[in-house]
Amino acid sequence: MELCEYRGKELLREHGIPVPDGRVVASPEEAQAVAEELGGEVVLKAQVPAGGRGKAGGVRFASSPEEAAEVAEELLGMSLRGYEVERLLVERKLSIRRELYACVTVDREAGKPIVMLSAEGGVEVEEVPEEAIARRHVEPLEGFQPYMGRELGVEAGLRGRELREVSEVLHRMYACFRARDAVLVEVNPLAVAEEGIFAADAKLTIDDDAWFRQGMERDEEGQRYVELEGSIGCIVNGAGLAMATMDTLKRLGGEPANFLDIGGGAGAEAMRRAVTKVVGNPRVKVLLVNILGGITRCDEIAQGIVEAVEGVEVPVVVRLMGTNEEEGRRILRSAGIEAESQMLAAAEAAVRLSKSI
Repeated sequence: MELCEYRGKELLREHGIPVPDGRVVASPEEAQAVAEELGGEVVLKAQVPAGGRGKAGGVRFASSPEEAAEVAEELLGMSLRGYEVERLLVERKLSIRRELYACVTVDREAGKPIVMLSAEGGVEVEEVPEEAIARRHVEPLEGFQPYMGRELGVEAGLRGRELREVSEVLHRMYACFRARDAVLVEVNPLAVAEEGIFAADAKLTIDDDAWFRQGMERDEEGQRYVELEGSIGCIVNGAGLAMATMDTLKRLGGEPANFLDIGGGAGAEAMRRAVTKVVGNPRVKVLLVNILGGITRCDEIAQGIVEAVEGVEVPVVVRLMGTNEEEGRRILRSAGIEAESQMLAAAEAAVRLSKSI
C-alpha cells in the first residue's frame, strides 16, 4: 500500500528526518489560513497515493495566502492519476540549492535491502544514468551501518556538513524502512536548502502482508496497481490472471500500461475505482478488462464497467466469463459493449486498437 505524501512524512519525522513545516487542508479557506501561518510563500501538493504528481499538475506554488486559496480551489476535486483530490498538503516554500535522490528498497534479485543515493534528484530522476546512482546492499542481520552512509555520500560527491547530514538521513531512512515493514522509502528530492536538509517529498510503500501490525488506516482501498510504460490499460481479477494477460499482450506485440489486480469478489464500486485509476494515465489508448468470475459476479462487474466508462474517451475491450456471465453480457450489450469469452480474442482486439490509434 502506497501512502500519501503527508503520511509518509509523518513517519519520516518520527524517525528524526527533517521535513518542511506544513499542514493538510481540505478547503481553500484552510489553505489560505495555513499559508498565512507559514509566511505567505507556500507549495500546495495534491495528496493521492500515486507518483508523477508534479508532471500531472498536482504540485503548485503560491506567493501569498490569497493565491494559495485560488490554487487550492483549482486543485481540490481534480482527477489526478485516477484519484479525486480531496486533500492538499500546504508547506512552507524552501530555498533549495540542490536536489538529491535517496531511496531504500528491496533488491529482489539479491534478496536484500538496497540503499541508493544520487546527487541528481527532482522530477527528472528517471533520466539519471545508472552510473550516477551510488548503491549499497545491506545484510539484513547486520543492518545499515553509519560508514555505509558516508561511503554513499562520498561516491555521490558530497563533502563536509552535507556529507554528515545526508549520511545520517540515510541511516534514519533505513530505520524507518525496517520499523514500518516498508518495501520502499523514497525521498525525491532530498533538498539541500538554505534552511538545512529536508525531505521535500516522501514516497513510502508498506508491505500489504504486514499492514495488520502497523496500526494505520489505509489511504485507499487496496488494489494492487503498478504503472508501466505501455498504452494498454489492464484491469484483471487475480494476480495470476493479470500476469498471464500482460504476457499475452506482450506476445502479441502490445505493451501493457499497468498491472492492476482488483482481487476476488470485487464488485461494481471496485470496478469503478479501477477504471478511474487506469484511464487517468495519459498514455492509455485502450482499456482491457479481463474478468474470470468465480466468487466475482460478472453482472456486478459489468454494471461497474458501464457506470465507470461513461464519458471515457478510450475504447474498451472486455473479456467476461464465469458467475452470472449471461446477465453481465446483457448489461454490457445494453450499453453498446460486446464482451469476448476468450482472453486471447480480447487481447488481440486490444493490441489491434492500440496500434490503430
